[in-house]
Amino acid sequence: MIGTVHARTTPPPIPVDLLLRAYRAGIFPMAEDREDADIYWVEPRRRAILPLEHFHCSRSLAKDLRRETFRVTCNSAFDAVIAACAEPRPEHPKTWISRRIEDSYRALHRAGHAHSVECWHGDALVGGLYGVSFDRVFCGESMFSRRPNASKVALAWLVAALRRGEFKLHDCQFLTGHLATLGAVEVERDDYAGLLGEAVAAGAGDGVGRGLGGGIAGRVPAAFAALLEDAAGLGSSPGKFIAQSLTHTS
Repeated sequence: MIGTVHARTTPPPIPVDLLLRAYRAGIFPMAEDREDADIYWVEPRRRAILPLEHFHCSRSLAKDLRRETFRVTCNSAFDAVIAACAEPRPEHPKTWISRRIEDSYRALHRAGHAHSVECWHGDALVGGLYGVSFDRVFCGESMFSRRPNASKVALAWLVAALRRGEFKLHDCQFLTGHLATLGAVEVERDDYAGLLGEAVAAGAGDGVGRGLGGGIAGRVPAAFAALLEDAAGLGSSPGKFIAQSLTHTS
């Protein structure tokens, strides 16, 4: 007698409105591994943030920015970026980005609240990051790099865009040695809640910054476009413009 084989199915994505409510409350989802059908909600006692005015741009990173070692885009390959972030790595053989979480953030991206930054070498995607955006908050979720400094270049562009878009809070969730070298610090849960509340209040009902449009959900890509316009207006390449802005104030 041959038994019936039941194919594993991925549970439906987390609803977009539920995800956004969770982020506005300082909570985010994780999973145990790639195939985990369940999620658990996390609110760290100590939260990592990256103060936008104190981003540390090293000499090697500034050099890559000025030379434009990589072509940088925003929202050009969100699905590819999150898939790359979910791949196992030597130091992290298991991933917290389950298939259900991946599907959930793809839906959030389609709704205009999840964004990616991509670094390209020729036609190859060699680095990038993705995160969640609402009001004046950006919550970085994960990044990956297939060439030296690629993820750092993506993060540098993101920081410059967040500053241009008048964001108030860049949440990094957990502090790592890598993020610490770039200027990230830890704050207590209550302090984070205060910063989050201020950033949400600053952006409530406001979709326009200095020369920005596109509504609240479009603030990140609009800020990237504004960066390109600012650089062109000064007769500079985007990479040189960003390197100068980060090294003069970090």
